[in-house]
Amino acid sequence: MNNSRLSIFGEVLFDQFPDGSHIMGGAPFNVAWHLQAFGQTPRFISRIGQDQNGEAIQTAMRAWQMDLSALQRDSMHPTGTVQVIIEQGEPGYHILPEQAYDYIAAGELDAKDSQGLLYHGSLALRNEVSRRALDVLKRRHHGKIFMDVNLRDPWWQKADVLRLLDAADWVKLNHHELQALQGPSTDIKTGMQTFQKAHDLEGLIVTCGEQGALAVTADGDYFAVAPVPALQVIDTVGAGDAFASVLLLGLNLGWPLQLTLERAQAFASALVGQRGASIDDAAFYQPFIQAWALA
Repeated sequence: MNNSRLSIFGEVLFDQFPDGSHIMGGAPFNVAWHLQAFGQTPRFISRIGQDQNGEAIQTAMRAWQMDLSALQRDSMHPTGTVQVIIEQGEPGYHILPEQAYDYIAAGELDAKDSQGLLYHGSLALRNEVSRRALDVLKRRHHGKIFMDVNLRDPWWQKADVLRLLDAADWVKLNHHELQALQGPSTDIKTGMQTFQKAHDLEGLIVTCGEQGALAVTADGDYFAVAPVPALQVIDTVGAGDAFASVLLLGLNLGWPLQLTLERAQAFASALVGQRGASIDDAAFYQPFIQAWALA
């Protein structure tokens, strides 16, 4: 695949941590943020409120040299916020309803057709308005679709998620989400193959936490990557988004899938040593940029 421009659709919000810190987040935003650091200049399609948090997001995106042209403003709904609860080292989320990202407007989308990879998650699609916008975007898109599943109770319906999976070419989810959508399986590889065939996917990637990640392609080939030991774990918020960003990077640049998985795992392992999911220090990315010959 050529180095085409990536389109990223979905939520941007502020994660509010127990220590009182507020850090920008939202899976699609995190992915777009990392891809920008890796020199991909993605088109980020979302919606923020006309409030202090919205201003902070715009300011940060400008400083990071991100494209704001597809970032919509909403005078009726606030910029998204999520309360993060850390229990036994794992994050839990209290996600507020009626946020600006629920109302991404189809009428405010760029009317031009798009190419390359189109990424979307599932949280922003809890609302019919944003679902309609994504449907319009897909009709104008002439490339592959990458779906990053993020099941957050009570904000998902199985039938809706399955419909989205059927329209995707590549899917990433964790092993708990695979079980929630397909049911228990005695063997994860068999379960993955069944899932891949059921939704006619080019590729399926399943992250397994401390056990690493697995992938299966339409050819029936399996790939596995072991976890990279982290020197220090601050929190795991955004680790899956870091992993997804490098998956997209590898697909866009035509890396072999095994190499892409190894690089995604290495980057995600580095991120858990930081607070939050969006790192505003370009030096954090530099070792990866040099090692992967992205400069």
